[in-house]
Amino acid sequence: MARKLNSILLSGPEGPLEALLEEPDSHDKIDRAAVICHPHPQYGGTMHNKVVYRMARSARSAAAAVLRFNFRGVGRSAGTYDGGRGEQDDLRAAMRYMLDRYPGKPIAIGGFSFGSRVSLRVCCGEPGVDRILAVGTPVNTHDWSFLSQCGCPKAFIHSTNDEFGSRAAMERVFEFAAGPKTLTWIDAQDHFFANRLDALEDTLRAAWR
Repeated sequence: MARKLNSILLSGPEGPLEALLEEPDSHDKIDRAAVICHPHPQYGGTMHNKVVYRMARSARSAAAAVLRFNFRGVGRSAGTYDGGRGEQDDLRAAMRYMLDRYPGKPIAIGGFSFGSRVSLRVCCGEPGVDRILAVGTPVNTHDWSFLSQCGCPKAFIHSTNDEFGSRAAMERVFEFAAGPKTLTWIDAQDHFFANRLDALEDTLRAAWR
């Protein structure tokens, strides 16, 4: 699908947020808006991460206009790392931008690793979110009990050898998470889906739809 790619600065809670907006060449071809959140800022995570790129490309191929952005303190985004709290406000700002740009379109959110945690926290409290794609959720740490009250449709996509989210921990979190929900395993070597990015992208494309 032909696309337009624009580098933009959004208005964020701490100042500008650097972002990339990808959309089909005609608004008539857009079925939904999507926002993608990147992995941990303190460990090199940015909107250019290879998994985030695959998430964005799969969403666009599923007829979405896609925004990926840098959390506060990353790249040209203003502010400093806030342990996942302020980053939730960054995501809300990105969601507002997309809702204003594409009024009447459903909005879906995707996140990888740290971005998955931020996305789940925000979207579980936003009744208007169409779905959440949580990739590589870092379930070995943090409190995930809030998911038991999260009625937003959730698609968890996880590596069978994720060093930040063991299979047992992911299955335990999935079990008590409220529905609707799905859990898809990708037979990959690590958290970053080494040598299995094509399989990940195929799974993501189906999940966006």
